[in-house]
Amino acid sequence: TLISTLLKRSLDISTWDLACQFNNTDHHTELNGTDRLIIRRGQAFTINLYLNSGSYQPGYSQLHITAETGPQPEEQYGTRAVFGLSDEIDDTRWSAAVSSPPGDTVCLSVCAAPDAPIGRYVLTLDGHIQFDFILLFNPWCPRDVVYMDSEEKLAEYVLAQDGIIFRGNAEYPVPIAWYFGQFEEGILDACLRILDMNPKHSRNPGKDCSGRRNVIYVTRVLSAMINSNDRDYGVLEGCWKDTFDGGVSPMSWRGSVQILRTWSSTSCLPVRFGQCWVFAAVACTVSRALGIPCRVVTNFYSAHDTNSNLVIERYLNEKGEIDSSTRDMIWNYHCWVESWMTRSDLPPGFDGWQASDPTPQEKSEGVFCCGPVPVRAIKEGELTFKYDAPFVFAEVNADLVHILKYNDGSTRKIVNDQKVGQKISTKSVGRDEREDITHLYKYPEGSAEERQVFEKANHQNKLHQQQANPGLQITIKLSTGIRKGCDFDVFAIVTNNTEEDKKCRLVFASRAVSYNGVIGRECGFKDLLNVELAPGGGERKVPLRLNYSKYCTNLTEDNLIRLGALLIDYSTKEAMMAMRDIVLDDPEIKIRILGEPKEKRKLAAELTLQNPLPETLQGCCFTIEGANLTGGSSITEKLESPIEPGQEAKVKIYFTPTQSGLRKLVVDFDSDKLGHVRGYKNVIIGK
Repeated sequence: TLISTLLKRSLDISTWDLACQFNNTDHHTELNGTDRLIIRRGQAFTINLYLNSGSYQPGYSQLHITAETGPQPEEQYGTRAVFGLSDEIDDTRWSAAVSSPPGDTVCLSVCAAPDAPIGRYVLTLDGHIQFDFILLFNPWCPRDVVYMDSEEKLAEYVLAQDGIIFRGNAEYPVPIAWYFGQFEEGILDACLRILDMNPKHSRNPGKDCSGRRNVIYVTRVLSAMINSNDRDYGVLEGCWKDTFDGGVSPMSWRGSVQILRTWSSTSCLPVRFGQCWVFAAVACTVSRALGIPCRVVTNFYSAHDTNSNLVIERYLNEKGEIDSSTRDMIWNYHCWVESWMTRSDLPPGFDGWQASDPTPQEKSEGVFCCGPVPVRAIKEGELTFKYDAPFVFAEVNADLVHILKYNDGSTRKIVNDQKVGQKISTKSVGRDEREDITHLYKYPEGSAEERQVFEKANHQNKLHQQQANPGLQITIKLSTGIRKGCDFDVFAIVTNNTEEDKKCRLVFASRAVSYNGVIGRECGFKDLLNVELAPGGGERKVPLRLNYSKYCTNLTEDNLIRLGALLIDYSTKEAMMAMRDIVLDDPEIKIRILGEPKEKRKLAAELTLQNPLPETLQGCCFTIEGANLTGGSSITEKLESPIEPGQEAKVKIYFTPTQSGLRKLVVDFDSDKLGHVRGYKNVIIGK
């Protein structure tokens, strides 16, 4: 053995080739470009070494290899690995083997451990040859905790550079296209920079880089760093006001690329402004870029429970006006992300999708972040499981209680059947349809399992609920084709199912509302002090007219109007309420692609929109953006003249696709009166 050790010789290496085109393609990173080595853990990559003299001899030639990441690499923290040549690759740890026959060209295979920290690495051969590479999570590798066993899902949740996010409301979910762009130039570097700018890294860089082995740690860091509420060099600043001075409206973003590039190029100053779907979409881009399967989900009627009692209380006066002093809110919708991983830190059965929320709402361990928490833990009411299970449980399960405050100071609980946590939605795999995933978060309403969960979570309010069957009933009905720009009627329908005559007061109100539940100005109001109803099913249908001339200046960019009908029974002092939100439809943008869609061939998008308003549109412009379609930036075309009522705005915008495949061209129309109108078209680019 001593003799054979003495006979072992170092290789006399002259030059080397990192085979970036081959390796990146093999590791599903080629869309990042092939000018540098970007690989995934737990999977071998190949380097060609060209020798000055001698040749590689199995058993005699030796090679001393180190792989290091971070500013303080140490073997005990997993940030430094030292290894030599083995007979064959061992994909459970850092290893290397030669796969070529003896000769003056050596084909060296190297494999990173499937639990190695992700990030920027330096690989050193025999102490003097060095080169850099980037290591990412590997959802294609069964030994990696982010492993996903479906090519179709990997194509959607890791590789897809565009997708659909749902806004609007539960009755009318509105799909908007989003350009994630995780493989566009400079985006991976921005994502790695987010990890380096996080305060844990500046406090203890060695420990932070070691923590990047763990996808739970990385996901939690991202949840904190996508928002900037902790003054921590976070990516986005939130704003839920009516004006966006010093920044742009969250509605104006069509994708994550511009946001991440702006953040990275302005010394990591937070980009202004974001709201929940923007925070979630950027978190999704960063997660996919780093190799974590990720999707954006929308929860309709989402509770923000600030005091953790699982109850959202709302006080109304006799005019139906809500007391807005409470911090507890019901958001029309709220978006967060789910990331796919195994949870070895929890009991079995809680692997798979984990919810985390980068929108700054409440602090967790002293920082504005939330999750990751297993979606299954929310469904089972396991509120002690890490991280932040109680907050997410409340978002989908809190009880909404309305209380009427009479003028004489007395109070009465209002009968109202509005439920929190409806139509939890995400984009379907491989299709643009909505997939309803409510069943992943909660058991069917009224089931024995639901009751067991409420008992486990100590949800007293839900446990003590009696199914009320009031003799008086009230509902709100809408007329069809409610579009922005038209006048329309809405109806309160009141029914008396008791055996006696009823005399009631009906307050029917409409107000503009923001998606996060903030009530705006009145758009139409009726207060009927003397509504008489015959017994045994007597019914009244009360219309309320909403005129464009009144609601046009009150609407927020969310295009939402909240209708509330409050019915007070004079004889019993009982109160019932119906509530409904309307989404005012924007006009459709018609999109035609002119020319044959092929790689590196100039195309035109012909964009048309008809002005639906009874007034002129000023300052009109169309903007397009799309992964591998518009060169990683947006292209805008301004219209010279104003657009009269009923007239069409029409432009042609030219763009040159750089990659073949199915892509989404995301289109935005902006003007002074309509705000941001969105559209998209799927384009198949040929080779």
